[in-house]
Amino acid sequence: MTKLLPFFLLTTLHAADSTTPGEVTTPFPTLTNLAVEWQIGGDDDLDAACELKYRKEGETNWREGMPLRRVPAGKSQKTSPIFTWSNRLSGSVFDLQPGTAYEIELKLNDPDGGSATKVVRASTRPEPIAKADTVVKNGSKADLNAVKPGEVLLLADGDYGAATFNRDGEPGKPIVYRSTTGKAVFSEISLTNRKWVYLEGVTVNGPVRLNGSEHCVVRRCTIKSQFGIKAYKPGMMNACIEDNVITGIREWKPEIMGAGGDNDGEGIQFTGSGNVIRHNRVSGFRDCISHMEDDGAVEQSCNDILNNDLDSGLDDGIEADFALHNCRVMRNRLTNCFVGISSQPGLGGPNYFLRNVMFNIILEPFKLHRFSQGDVIQHNTVIKAGDGLGIHTSEPFDHAVITHNLFIAGKPPEGVKYGGYGPGRGRAVDAQSFGDHCLIDHNAYAVIGMPFEGKIRTWTFNKLPGTEFEKHGRVLDVPVSPPEDPANRYEPQDLSSLTEAGAYAGEEKPVYGPRP
Repeated sequence: MTKLLPFFLLTTLHAADSTTPGEVTTPFPTLTNLAVEWQIGGDDDLDAACELKYRKEGETNWREGMPLRRVPAGKSQKTSPIFTWSNRLSGSVFDLQPGTAYEIELKLNDPDGGSATKVVRASTRPEPIAKADTVVKNGSKADLNAVKPGEVLLLADGDYGAATFNRDGEPGKPIVYRSTTGKAVFSEISLTNRKWVYLEGVTVNGPVRLNGSEHCVVRRCTIKSQFGIKAYKPGMMNACIEDNVITGIREWKPEIMGAGGDNDGEGIQFTGSGNVIRHNRVSGFRDCISHMEDDGAVEQSCNDILNNDLDSGLDDGIEADFALHNCRVMRNRLTNCFVGISSQPGLGGPNYFLRNVMFNIILEPFKLHRFSQGDVIQHNTVIKAGDGLGIHTSEPFDHAVITHNLFIAGKPPEGVKYGGYGPGRGRAVDAQSFGDHCLIDHNAYAVIGMPFEGKIRTWTFNKLPGTEFEKHGRVLDVPVSPPEDPANRYEPQDLSSLTEAGAYAGEEKPVYGPRP
């Protein structure tokens, strides 16, 4: 006999499935992207959705944006400390114009009740450049700490040694230290606790420190060091690191690769939020660009890592670990890296990995370990020996979206280990441990030099499309040949004709590294 639930209990269960809309915020706007966070209550069945449209203030027509992602409240596992995140809908508006005000229309829909519409306003940050009428002065080492807000100090050529800057600019009136020749040479630079200070065009044969900095810029500098740019606790906020060439000391050697390898050194390593890391060329480090981890991390939200050219990352090309939400890793080129992009773990998300291109990655193009949550992986192109998309973890990731990517696998070298690891057996995809809230579909795969095979959970397949996963997946023939020695780079190929999936689908080829 079926027992009837009391009326009050039925009401409580129904209320838990409906959504209670809360506050909408737009934290840490960057130069070209805006984050949207809509706090909610209820929706225990996770079926609430939110459409997003946007337009410049004053315009009539709306543009359709990427819908917000549903992020259930949660906490990290086996981290120190434990990080928590709230119940919400969250997402980003991408590729906007700097210094521009926008209206964002949000339409929340929950079939169980609680639908709502809100319009919020937010502005991107302006480009951090000195105004055309800024006072420009010529100076040398003796003048470094005599500059006033709103002034540009043109640095004479020479050896400046180790420098600690102790002057702050102001909003709209930065202090700018500029070398027009690149021959103002420092052994190291400290911008610790500085605000609104811009460093342009200098050469540094040591680290640039940005601990505790706000609204600082490092632009068109040449940095050669075991550690390039560092921003440890309390981190840097709203920085712009762009168009630099940062070169480390680590060579591309299989025996020193991986987390346990002898590969100390970081290209750009930081914690904090609202930072823009774009158009840099970084090579020869343990990690080329890296967040801090565990107790080294403060809030890491809304960081943009865009259009960088990265080579010889002996552990990770980009380590986006411990990202809370709306970190955006987009249009980067990664060549010769042990791991391409790490999200170990993502802390709820969404965190976006879009339109990146990877050549000759050894272990995994995307490392979603340590119970990563909320990774959005779309329109990337990967060419590597071993598994095309290998995610080798026993700690399942969840709430991930992996769609519209191109993964090209190749026959692995026989008997070769990289830091004790192999590149995988040559499957198109090998992802066996993940949660029930993941979407893996619309991807294109190819395998070079051996028969086509893939494995998703317990499903091993030799053709596509599939059923539960990759219902719209495709097997492609591609005009790419593997190198004779997998430890050597793959030469970048023009994949613009592969419109079915991948980084170039529907757009022009991006500019990687420093701009002319």
